[in-house]
Amino acid sequence: MGSGRKVAVFGAYGHTGRFVVAELLDRGFVPVLSGRDADKLKTLAESSESLAGPATRPASADDPAALDRALAGTAAVVNCAGPFATTAAPVIEAALRAGIPYVDVAAEIEANADTFARFADRARASGAVIVPAMAFYGGLGDLLATAAMGDWTTADEAHIAYGLSGWHPTAGTRAAGAVSHQRRDGGRVRYRNGRLEHHRDELPTLDWPFPDPMGSRPVVGEFTMADVVTLPSHLAVPDVRTYMSVEAARDLAAPGTPEPTAVDARGRSAQTFLVDVVVRSGGGERRATASGQDIYAVTAPLVVEAVDRILGGRTRTVGVASAGALFDAPDFLRALSPHITLEPRL
Repeated sequence: MGSGRKVAVFGAYGHTGRFVVAELLDRGFVPVLSGRDADKLKTLAESSESLAGPATRPASADDPAALDRALAGTAAVVNCAGPFATTAAPVIEAALRAGIPYVDVAAEIEANADTFARFADRARASGAVIVPAMAFYGGLGDLLATAAMGDWTTADEAHIAYGLSGWHPTAGTRAAGAVSHQRRDGGRVRYRNGRLEHHRDELPTLDWPFPDPMGSRPVVGEFTMADVVTLPSHLAVPDVRTYMSVEAARDLAAPGTPEPTAVDARGRSAQTFLVDVVVRSGGGERRATASGQDIYAVTAPLVVEAVDRILGGRTRTVGVASAGALFDAPDFLRALSPHITLEPRL
């Protein structure tokens, strides 16, 4: 548990940031609230008795001195502020100066790839721990694929199918998507033959055989998510494909889809999800699935469990590493049992 250790949360007042702050409090950490808007930080700190104690330390990604002040005396930093194409590198630099681990919840493919490319050597040389995409997209799929691989050292292909009941994107999701769209000049990205490639092909629709009770339903193929960065960073799988349920893809594409609405005391929306991961090697196939409620809310236990394990020394490597490379994947997934349902039971 947190044992009162301070953890900075950059972008604390954002939709996902609020879930992360609440989870840190539940786990016995002391959140240090940071972000560029001092008024929003103050409002968040005053929003409940539980948040009366944490420090608020305004900072923006383009102000290194303010970032240093925000991270001073903390044990780790969680970056929840997108677009991560703008915030990841400055906050990582501040974490390296402070000598603390960095974890983010980036779903942006290019931003995650940039983190591996830019910081891998420096982080490894200094013994630092940097974990990009420790979230629903990128982190959960990587853990499931790693667990499914088991004793396989290689596989021919990995498939990650997202069965979402719908997707009410946050403002942050839309902003990050706009940045990625601009970086790709309107094109798309996929992972084939051991590398990321850009393309302008139309996205196919096909049926994916989700396990019961969801069953078979239409998905958009080539709907590429951060898993195409996290999995290949440590798994020898030359072909990684991701799929999105048609309902969720339609919601995300519609400009009028509202943001998530809370339906329970924890602030979760009614959205449900099932992540179905299939890895294939030769004629063999292995599968792992996880289901639960609210993709933004479930990111919080993912990222806070990561912080707890990093600070507790329960890691397998140093440097820039994805969830599956850094942690014991089956054990990590079992620790999430209050938040997700796993099949098969690991």
